[in-house]
Amino acid sequence: MTPQSDEDEVWRQIVASFNETAERDSADQPWPDSENVPEEPTRRVVRPPEFREVDTDLAEPEGESEPEREEEEEGHYVPPPPPPLPKLDLPTKLAWVALFGGPAYLLLAAMAEWEMEGWALFTAVAAFIGGFVALVVRMGDGPPNDSGWDDGAVL
Repeated sequence: MTPQSDEDEVWRQIVASFNETAERDSADQPWPDSENVPEEPTRRVVRPPEFREVDTDLAEPEGESEPEREEEEEGHYVPPPPPPLPKLDLPTKLAWVALFGGPAYLLLAAMAEWEMEGWALFTAVAAFIGGFVALVVRMGDGPPNDSGWDDGAVL
């Protein structure tokens, strides 16, 4: 027999036994003890920790000295302060104001039930779209000026 005919025969056996029930040999094997679940699950009660009274004295506790406090604080990481935000030029500030100001005006006018004229609606929508376009155009597609000559991964 060729390997292809063996595969065809195995396939025919699988298709012929499709509607037959499985053998019951596996039903005779007991479950492992680790798989048995108790009939009634045990209940676990979780209580909040008890609050203890905190001394409001500013005095140092008697048994604790300054070196021991330093050891306690030694394992904590204190991140450095973040760098300041970059200064924005006037066109960028105006674009942000237009981007958020247009929808904010529409929302405020709708909530206050003001009667909005056509030119006000057009101006608010145009401000939103113009602010978005201005920010995208000013974003640029080149690398940052301070990135240096090597700004990518080496493969």
